[in-house]
This record gives sequence, C-alpha cells and structure tokens, in this order.
Amino acid sequence: MTKRHIFITGASGYVGRNLVRHFVHAGDRVTGLARSDRGAKLIAGLGAAAARGDMLRDDLSPLMAGATDLIHAAANVDHGPGKAAYDENISGTRAVMRAAATAGIARVVHLSSDSALQGGHALQNVSENHPLPRRAAGSYSAGKAQAERIALNGSSATMAVVVLRPRMVWGRDDTTALPTLADMVRAGRFAWISGGHYLSSTTHIANLCHAVELALTEGRGGEIYHISDGPARSFRETVTALLATQGLVPPEKSVPRPVLRLIASAGDRLFRLTAGRLRGPLSFQEFATSAVEISLDISKATRELGYRPVVTWEDGLAELSADVRPEVT
Repeated sequence: MTKRHIFITGASGYVGRNLVRHFVHAGDRVTGLARSDRGAKLIAGLGAAAARGDMLRDDLSPLMAGATDLIHAAANVDHGPGKAAYDENISGTRAVMRAAATAGIARVVHLSSDSALQGGHALQNVSENHPLPRRAAGSYSAGKAQAERIALNGSSATMAVVVLRPRMVWGRDDTTALPTLADMVRAGRFAWISGGHYLSSTTHIANLCHAVELALTEGRGGEIYHISDGPARSFRETVTALLATQGLVPPEKSVPRPVLRLIASAGDRLFRLTAGRLRGPLSFQEFATSAVEISLDISKATRELGYRPVVTWEDGLAELSADVRPEVT
C-alpha cells in the first residue's frame, strides 16, 4: 500500500499542531504549512516536514505535490466586528481548494465550526440539516459559512471533501479558549451571562483529531459532520471545571442576557459608524458564541463515521490539571 501523505494548513496553530502530532504518531507522512520560520521550526520539531508558504499570497499546489490528503485547519479566528476574518477565511479556503485540485489531492477534510450556524439565537441539539442563518452573527460566522460552501463545491469524483464542525475545542496545549478565560478571571473582567446555565457542547482536541482521521477514511464527499464530546453540559459547569484545572475560581457576578445583547449590538454599530475607529467592549459575534445555548447532534458522525469520543470529560480535565506548572515567584 502507498503510504498516506497528509498536508495540513494552519499546522503551527493549536488545532494544527495537535493534528501533526496525531498523524505523525500514526505513522503517516505529514507536511505542515508554515508562514514563518518560527512556525516551520515548531512543525519540524513535531516530526513533520515544514513547507513555507502563505495561503493568502502563494500558490500552494507545488507545496502539496505528492500529498494524498489535505486537512484545511488554517483560519482567521478574529471574533471582532471587523471584516478580516470574513475576507481571509473565504479567500484562504478558495486558494487552498484550488491548489488541492491542481495537486491531485484525493481527500480533503475542511475544519469548520458551529460558528457557521450562529445568528445570535439558541441552537438546541442542532443537526447538520439546520439551515444557515439569514443574518450571520458577525464576520467570522459569515466567513466560516461561505468557506464551507467553497469547500463543499470542490468535492468531486476525484477529490472527496468532508466538512467537520466541532464546538469549543479544548484540552492539552490550549493557547486559545482557556488562556483567554483565565486571563479574564485574573483581570476581574469575567462575568456569567444570565447565570451561565444554558447548555454548550465541547470537543476535546483528541476527539477532534480522532474525528479527522475517521473523516479521511470513512467520510462521504460533500457531507458535513458535527463533532463533540457527547452530551452537552451547562456553560457554567464547563467553564468552572476548566478554570479549576488552572487553580482559578470564577466570580458569581452575572449580567442579564438582554443587557449584554444590547451592548454587543450597539458596539458593532459604533464600529461601523466610526469606520472602525471605536468599538464596544463586546462584539455581537462574541455574544453569539458564548451567551446562548449551542448544543450539537452528533448522531450522523456516530452512524456514518463510527465516531465515539476517545477522551472523556473527566480524563481531559485530569490531563489539564496535571499539565499545570507552578508559577515562579
């Protein structure tokens, strides 16, 4: 059998570097796209080949030459009111898909997120058939939704494209969600939204890597699959447990959801009216991501991919707690 050669965009980011570790450990040949020398060094240190390039500026097809599979994990994750996330996630995905087709890639996994469905209202146990919102919560959601369309439109008889939508990725080596929450608590800027008792799905990084592997082998081209850790927990329970692994206890302070929604909407209007010179304390995209229930139905992934979480909530928390290093004073 020909050895699988996987090309990964965003390979030095949180999700990307964990995907590199996963597939290198599995014995696959892995090439990771890096925009900087620092990123290239990190990728090489994980046992993969580093390919220097920028998906927004360079033709990536020569870098993908010889690869059999592609995981598109690169994304602009800015949740602010600006347009950069919209523009870059669309143009980046279009360039990556064009390069993949030229390079003869056989299978593609495009990593999207629940953000594609976000419009500011609750999403309760939603399946992949749930319609995209008529008005996206912000540029990030609009860009992720359009990037999904571009990726799926590239699926063909010679290049199968599968889209995965995880929610709230967490776990070892997290440089995104948990550090942000911890910084907010330490700075006294954290408050619950209407008590935080609404449900929120989560996806441990190891479960996402497992789902990507299944999607490469079992996923049907042109299909979307929701991925999570299983039954959703309350946002309050989730965040409290994650912060506890860092030795932190969140405050009891709570802000009513309607008040925060008003603040977020007004902030986005202020940003538009001042051509980006002024912005509020919270964007509507940030509100939509964390202020309402978002729970995912993963039965399609269970049925078609054979997906089951490989890391439990409890084991993931234990791993995080064990990884905490005492601060040097």
